[in-house]
Amino acid sequence: MADSPSQKHRVLMVSDFYYPNFGGVENHVYYLSQCLLKLGHKVVVVTHAYGNRSGVRYMTGGLKVYYVPWRPFFNQSTFPTLYGVLPIIRTILIRERITVVHGHQTFSTLCHDALLNSRIMGYKVVFTDHSLHGFGDVGSIHMNKVMQFTLADVSQAICVSHTSKENTVLRSGLAPEKVFVIPNAVDSAMFKPALERPSGSEIVIVVISRLVYRKGADLLVEVIPEVCRLHPNVRFIIGGDGPKRVRLEEMREKHSLFDRVDLLGAVPHTQVRSVLISGHIFLTCSLTEAFCMAILEAASCGLLTVSTRVGGVPEVLPDDMVVLAEPDPGDIVQAIQTAISMLPKIDPQVMHNRMRELYNWHDVAKRTEIVYDRASKCPNQSLLECLSRYLSCGAWAGKLFCLVMILSFLFWHLLELWQPADDIEEVPDVTFSKNCDEEMLQKS
Repeated sequence: MADSPSQKHRVLMVSDFYYPNFGGVENHVYYLSQCLLKLGHKVVVVTHAYGNRSGVRYMTGGLKVYYVPWRPFFNQSTFPTLYGVLPIIRTILIRERITVVHGHQTFSTLCHDALLNSRIMGYKVVFTDHSLHGFGDVGSIHMNKVMQFTLADVSQAICVSHTSKENTVLRSGLAPEKVFVIPNAVDSAMFKPALERPSGSEIVIVVISRLVYRKGADLLVEVIPEVCRLHPNVRFIIGGDGPKRVRLEEMREKHSLFDRVDLLGAVPHTQVRSVLISGHIFLTCSLTEAFCMAILEAASCGLLTVSTRVGGVPEVLPDDMVVLAEPDPGDIVQAIQTAISMLPKIDPQVMHNRMRELYNWHDVAKRTEIVYDRASKCPNQSLLECLSRYLSCGAWAGKLFCLVMILSFLFWHLLELWQPADDIEEVPDVTFSKNCDEEMLQKS
């Protein structure tokens, strides 16, 4: 029996992390939105203001972005207000005739505020988790309780790997059947191999990462001198910045590796490919990863990857495209030696072609479309039914969550009295030419 055609949705993407900032979440929201537009859905993005970028902007393909006048408070996230965002989110939902609200990233307070307020107004909400979190430290315990609150009444959820799904289900108490696994993808038209592979006997190992503890910068400090000792023809190029850069500089000076370790500092996203194609091996020493986008970009450029076996990383690439190691300096050095011996068998163009077929943004959009269909079929529930789920979040926390949602419900009805929905003008849909950046929309 043929599948019934998917209904067309009007989607509001919400996250603190969006362009002009660059990162995995930002890329995910942008490319997913573009491909959903291509499938005929209406997509609107809401994020906070970046510098002078405030108000409404249009991006490629007619993607509409609301840069609401909130400033980042910590790590690009806005200050949590709970009710402060309700008036503007309500107005946008009504003006754009939204049917599904899709929030991204655990650390986005704007996402949490929007999902909670949208749910109290009866909208279908979907949440995508892009990260892994622990259970033992104070910060993780706090975020896990916030996640439990936000996802108590979510329609559906998405994780970027099966490991991430297990982590999210354990942290939030969400029913596993509500959580879908949809991996990230890569812009294969942007990340492609060089026409000619770097020649000569020199082997270049590329590292592009934030130089912080979580990304394994301390492991790099121990791995690099040993690899340079064992292989005189190996050189390292390290792109990225962070508090651990000082340790790398000290290591380079201590072992006199100035001619073999290049520290580039922060690398703009537009220049990442030019750094990648100058190398043969891509190295990542992360201590935790839900799904490493950098590995996809490196593999698409034809680099053999050496990575720590953490989180969702083992799910990302086929075994012949990656060498995995435990997060231990000795094991990583051994993995690099294995990768060096594999290099003669690596064909960058073949690897690129495989990545183009394995990870496709249009495939991600079609799978996300199914999640929206499932969310739209979830039954509408009364406030009392919703409160029963919040009440189950803990002896004291459950009561606090119920109080927060009751106040949100009352504030929403006050707004309905002050400015009825019928008085808010709906904006007409703007149809852009299908030829607008057609090549960009088809390149993945």
